[in-house]
Amino acid sequence: MRESVRIVQLLPCLAYGDAIGNDTLAIRDVLTGMGYDTAIYAEVIDRRLPVNTAQSVELMPSLTDEDVILYHGSTGSKLNYDFPQMRGRKVMIYHNITPHEMFAGYDPSAERNMIDGIQGMKYLSDKVDHCIADSEFNRQELLRMGFTCPIDVCPIIIPFADYEKRPDQAVLRRYRNDDSTNLLFVGRVAPNKKQEDIIRAFSLYRRHYDPHARLFLVGSYDGMEKYYDRLRRYVDRLALQQAVFFTGKIRFDAILSYYRLADAFVCMSEHEGFCVPLVEAMYFDVPILAYNSTAIPDTLGGSGVLLPEKDPALAAACIDRVLRDDAARAHLIKGQRRRLEDFSYETVSARLKGILKSIVGEG
Repeated sequence: MRESVRIVQLLPCLAYGDAIGNDTLAIRDVLTGMGYDTAIYAEVIDRRLPVNTAQSVELMPSLTDEDVILYHGSTGSKLNYDFPQMRGRKVMIYHNITPHEMFAGYDPSAERNMIDGIQGMKYLSDKVDHCIADSEFNRQELLRMGFTCPIDVCPIIIPFADYEKRPDQAVLRRYRNDDSTNLLFVGRVAPNKKQEDIIRAFSLYRRHYDPHARLFLVGSYDGMEKYYDRLRRYVDRLALQQAVFFTGKIRFDAILSYYRLADAFVCMSEHEGFCVPLVEAMYFDVPILAYNSTAIPDTLGGSGVLLPEKDPALAAACIDRVLRDDAARAHLIKGQRRRLEDFSYETVSARLKGILKSIVGEG
């Protein structure tokens, strides 16, 4: 163990199963493998996580000027203002903050949180030593907010071995043994994800190309019930009650089942800092059609189908082409597999190690 330098992680909330929480745990494993004395400290710790995964911020030990704090910036928090006062080299891992306007009319507390988060990030712009952005889009956003410190780009670490776990057999039995086309989107039911635009494109696809197709919208709507209710009413108005399925919050093995069932992954989100489900779709060889916004082109890296505009008729036609044209589908899958190599655990963890060694002064 390297006794001279400690590298700890700090974040407002360590949640079970979300992208930031998973990234935090993956970084912990990388740091442990490098021999660093490391730990995770958070204001809020999800009770579903194993005991001792993280400790309360109040238990964070005194650090030296040589130690490193990796602070995950993603939300409004008192930590945004406490972080600069802590000893140690200060590194922020920036995951992005959704524009507050996207939550207007749905969740005032989320709106305020996003406003506070952006203000907190701007406060930190001249108070950190180094930043790590998990996409080029996020790096550019840091620059727009006035950050002048060195900024490296390193994708979220995804432990792909987890995706080889046994999928939920009940889900597979329910949907696998018929001839229906299955379209999929995975992500929290939230206004920035624009599930209504997926539903609109799906409605046209079903009307003009495949009347037996299904759409699975996989993701929790906890805290976004008002938006979810509007989506349900929209589905009813389009008479798609038997074709659009909202799963709500489900176990990881069930999510794996939906990826295995999917014929295409459709994303109409208007704000993403990285979008892990795109990489998951690559892993499962599910062809991707995604609207060109924020970090989505960064993550796709030239793979998949990047939709240039919010035209549901164009999206429906593209879905049909991908599913009907075997050569086009094979070409997409080949490109996605090539892009997936950039996100391999070995590649991304090596990138992170190089950045950390440079910060510590070992590189």
